[in-house]
Amino acid sequence: MINNKWKDFLNQESDKEYFQNLINFINKEYDNKIIYPKKDDIFNAFKLTDFDDLKVVIIGQDPYHEPNQAHGLAFSVLEGVKVPPSLKNIYREIEDEFNCIMLDNGNLSYLAEQGVFLINTVLTVEAHKANSHKNIGWEIFTDNVIKYINSKKKNVVYLLWGAPAISKSKFINAEENYILTSPHPSPLSAYRGFLGNNHFKLCNEYLVNTCQTPIVWQHNFNN
Repeated sequence: MINNKWKDFLNQESDKEYFQNLINFINKEYDNKIIYPKKDDIFNAFKLTDFDDLKVVIIGQDPYHEPNQAHGLAFSVLEGVKVPPSLKNIYREIEDEFNCIMLDNGNLSYLAEQGVFLINTVLTVEAHKANSHKNIGWEIFTDNVIKYINSKKKNVVYLLWGAPAISKSKFINAEENYILTSPHPSPLSAYRGFLGNNHFKLCNEYLVNTCQTPIVWQHNFNN
């Protein structure tokens, strides 16, 4: 399924009882209900960002729960789907920081392919039911993802927006990595400190200072 450096981690997790129970539950859900994203897309973040290339982590919450939105990357939707409100605010902040105009295209694969690991706390959801797969085991999995990254890599930038993402900071060595926190980009909270946080420029400055290639946050086909 995953043919890159994530295989060791995923093999390690797949042997654990919690993960086996999680996958059994998820398989039954897919058999009997409408679940997002498509089963083949659940682990897209791992497919698109090889562990060796990872240099930025953005943690979302649970996947979008309406048709044709979620495809396994936090905050991202497939091309042709209306850009959701939180992503609109992310784009607005990128536009303000880099004096650019973002395309009306919510697919963030171009970031994943540059080493931005876009992981949700929960990786599946029942149609039209936000947080319906909360507390079934995904949180254990994604906690372990962050622990694994922290144990194997240094000089990673973590962009943690909102309380659920910020809670993962306890698994990160703040002396060896760069943690940036702010309110969530949701319209309900963006005006309390997400907009104007300058996270994308700060991230790139740190990457340059640690001899890494900065991220092209603007759509890389619109430069």
